[in-house]
Amino acid sequence: MLFDQVLVIAGLTVLIMVSPGPDMIIVMRNTILDGKRAGLATSLGVLTGNLVHIAYCAVGIGWLISQSILAFSILKYAGAAYLVYLGIMSLRGAGKGVSLEAGDGGAARARRTHVVQGFLNNILNPKGTLFYLGLFTVVITPQTSTGGVLLLVATTVSISALFWVFFVATLDAPLVRRVIEKGQGLVNRIFGGVLILLGLRVATLER
Repeated sequence: MLFDQVLVIAGLTVLIMVSPGPDMIIVMRNTILDGKRAGLATSLGVLTGNLVHIAYCAVGIGWLISQSILAFSILKYAGAAYLVYLGIMSLRGAGKGVSLEAGDGGAARARRTHVVQGFLNNILNPKGTLFYLGLFTVVITPQTSTGGVLLLVATTVSISALFWVFFVATLDAPLVRRVIEKGQGLVNRIFGGVLILLGLRVATLER
């Protein structure tokens, strides 16, 4: 039974990871424009957001959010506004050839900013709530032991982490990097437009 649950969790996690969404876009954007460390820092923020989703879904708060129109709407519009904000910042930086973190801050400050971006982008996405709520209500049953729950959580988090490491490493490959550096302003404009469109899409989500 537990082995079957692990397979289901693994399969669902892979499917959700390879599906384009706000998390993938922001990690891709920061990796391409700011480098591998920025991409990994953003991924760390996303994973931290996942852990928060898992924690509150495990104690039942996720179910309350999914059932409350007000709570779901607040989460939805906050997430949409944040995506639009990132998109606008990216468009503003397009003509200057700079990233979202343009300024005099050091590398450590930039990495913290990337972590926060990944975290907020993930935690404000209502789809994250619904995905992990589905895992805890469909895959994880009342008969699943505490150890089993921990194993399932570790499975989904580990697969997510491995995916982000592979994804960032691929985007930071020398060939990709050389191509991107030749048109950084255009890349900023593209990601700015995509982030704004994603924000508008999130704003129109139905539960």
